[in-house]
Amino acid sequence: MYSALYPEKIKNLVTIAAPFDFSTDDGLLFKWAKDMNVDGLVDAYGIVPGTFLNSCFVSLKPYSLLVDKYIGLIDGLDDKNFLSDFLGMEKWLFDSPGQAGEAYRKYMKDLWQDNKLIKGEFTLGGKKVDLKNVTMPLLNVVGDKDNLIVPAASKPLNDAVGSKDKELVTYPVGHAGIVASSRSQKEIAPKVAKWLLDRSKN
Repeated sequence: MYSALYPEKIKNLVTIAAPFDFSTDDGLLFKWAKDMNVDGLVDAYGIVPGTFLNSCFVSLKPYSLLVDKYIGLIDGLDDKNFLSDFLGMEKWLFDSPGQAGEAYRKYMKDLWQDNKLIKGEFTLGGKKVDLKNVTMPLLNVVGDKDNLIVPAASKPLNDAVGSKDKELVTYPVGHAGIVASSRSQKEIAPKVAKWLLDRSKN
């Protein structure tokens, strides 16, 4: 959105596991959001609790996120590196701040429910956000196994922007795995780094 409003300030744009087209029915979050009573939630809480958001995320895959991974933990209790990685990931996953209510209301209603961004109808600070104004080089990184931000919500960006230099890359990883996994370290981060370096020489 910032890149569309102020393209002169952005040299290169990398998006990672980001949603742009919310019309898809792939993934439970996109189905749930369409019928969520956003006004009731924000009016009741003011600040939308991070625990509420986490409970939504866990509900997407309850067995694997509430049972299976903890059973698997037992096998790694004697491995300090495994345990450290596991606990670090757990802290990161559940360290979710509350969301400012009015920002959450606008985000959920305008994007998740009315899909205004991809339609060219979204406004921010009184300014219309036109994705065609995104003209800088674009790298759109998508996880094929992402159950939070499904590929169908991310991929349409490449057709919506005005960039001539644009690339879409997909990897067989989930939402967290795109930034926190061995594949991320060995393949994704080096790809992003090389892409940026190649376009930052001038």
